[in-house]
Amino acid sequence: MVDSAVVLNGQTLAYTFYCLAIISLVGWFGYKITRKGKDRLVKNGLFYAFVTMLVILGVSLHIVTYNTIPWASMDLNRAEIKPDKVFNITVEKHHFVLPAEKMVMRCHEKVLFLVTSNDLTYGFGLFRQDNSMVFQMQVVPGHKNDILWEFDREGVYSIRSTEYSGPKGVDMIEKGAVVVTCEKTASIN
Repeated sequence: MVDSAVVLNGQTLAYTFYCLAIISLVGWFGYKITRKGKDRLVKNGLFYAFVTMLVILGVSLHIVTYNTIPWASMDLNRAEIKPDKVFNITVEKHHFVLPAEKMVMRCHEKVLFLVTSNDLTYGFGLFRQDNSMVFQMQVVPGHKNDILWEFDREGVYSIRSTEYSGPKGVDMIEKGAVVVTCEKTASIN
């Protein structure tokens, strides 16, 4: 699975260029129609060619980035996927109750986080050591709250509540709660 930070950076770059192209069209059009003199009007052919190019670029951009969201294919085929590990987590009175102090898994294992709230609506977010978010979901009492994930790199992650649940919610952080290891096999000569 592609790391969500890579996807975000790629999409930010692509959509920034696309927005700059749209802004340049609006600026060019505005300049041409407000200019004094004989050549005030925008030539229809040139204007529609530019708009057509933007439409083709925009549709292409959406088609190319359609399946780059890391969890999209796993969510679409969720009924056929059996997780390698399931972690049952309970949230109650502004506290995460974890199945173990450290939830350990290997790279490329499919892991299901099944989170149950017994009182309020909380968030369940997994964060890298640099405080960037890997994923998050809302945890609503009385509903099935789960997320299926496959890690592709080693790391130690923190769990945090990503939903406002009152002033006590700010302390809902479990540092180093998820540990992912990628074991390397020794080669035989």
